[in-house]
Amino acid sequence: MGVPLRQQIAVGSYLIKQKLKGVKKYPLVLMLEPLFRCNLACAGCGKIAHPEDILDKRLSYEECMQAVDECGAPMVSIPGGEPLLHKEMPQIVQGIIARKKYIYLCTNALLLKKRINDYAPSPYLTFSVHLDGLKERHDTSVCQDGVFDRAVEAIKLALDKGFRVTVNCTLFQGETPEDVAEFLDYAMELGVEGATIAPGFSYEHAPQQDVFIKTQDTKKLFRGIFDIGKKLKRKWTLNHSALYLDYLAGNQDYKCTPWGNPTRNVFGWQKPCYLLADEGYVNTFNELLEDTPWEKYGSSSNPKCAQCMAHCGYEATAVEDTLQNPWKAFMVSMKGPRTTGEMVSEPVPQWEEEKKSPKKLSDIPVTVTNKN
Repeated sequence: MGVPLRQQIAVGSYLIKQKLKGVKKYPLVLMLEPLFRCNLACAGCGKIAHPEDILDKRLSYEECMQAVDECGAPMVSIPGGEPLLHKEMPQIVQGIIARKKYIYLCTNALLLKKRINDYAPSPYLTFSVHLDGLKERHDTSVCQDGVFDRAVEAIKLALDKGFRVTVNCTLFQGETPEDVAEFLDYAMELGVEGATIAPGFSYEHAPQQDVFIKTQDTKKLFRGIFDIGKKLKRKWTLNHSALYLDYLAGNQDYKCTPWGNPTRNVFGWQKPCYLLADEGYVNTFNELLEDTPWEKYGSSSNPKCAQCMAHCGYEATAVEDTLQNPWKAFMVSMKGPRTTGEMVSEPVPQWEEEKKSPKKLSDIPVTVTNKN
């Protein structure tokens, strides 16, 4: 795990406090999305499908600070859109640092070289650079040539200036374990702190729908990746809990914990999570917790969630399991995810069960014939 000890202690202390206070639903990472506008048009992104008037909207510095304070999560991820397009982003970052929250500023890095002097290295700030594989794969994913080279140049510059840097890799259809392993080798050679790696979510509004991986294919892919890592004795630093990686390999039966990564964007607090954009919004974080019908969501409860294994939904579940079963987590951490044997069985989706279950007598329509 590439997370510095200082951050591990801070997050661990926060988790223990929630447990001692008996809090059932608590946030782990605030997804602070201050704009949807981007300078790329990636094939698997549903964010830039909004009309121009929405793409022009921004959360102000004050709104961002209110969200951070209201939520109280120890970590803040700032995705988008492209956050470096936001004119107040340096001020927003400084305000979050002043609150001693750990920030992952997610960027495609096209503007990082130009804007890097607006920021100062801090143990609380990490540039999380979007790289979806090596050069050809990444440039195809973002639908623009030359982006990979510019991103790598920016990564090297940020590292030279003393910034914390990670790479954020989303996997799509057509990936092979060998290609992903080669990418991880390259990322480690760059000297980044670690890599976040997860399957892409099938956004309804994404311009291309055939790029997303199905659940079973995801599990097979990750087993293949981890198997290569074990055989070649690779020491990839992945910014995930051991049990989340074990879940990706098909060895854990987890339900989504959507409140673990709540989202605040230009519309408000998004129900139920960062990935589903058409379920409604509320004005406050407390409303989000209290008014969201959480039971309606998850891979077995909602068709929209059926293929999702994203870390913004399942990492918090894995962290909770780690707290409940530290020995299990330790053993997986030492041995790595299991890559052979039976995978955990997937539950029958609720909507499929409803199709199979016999109708009650009261549900059968009755036709009354008037003989008079």
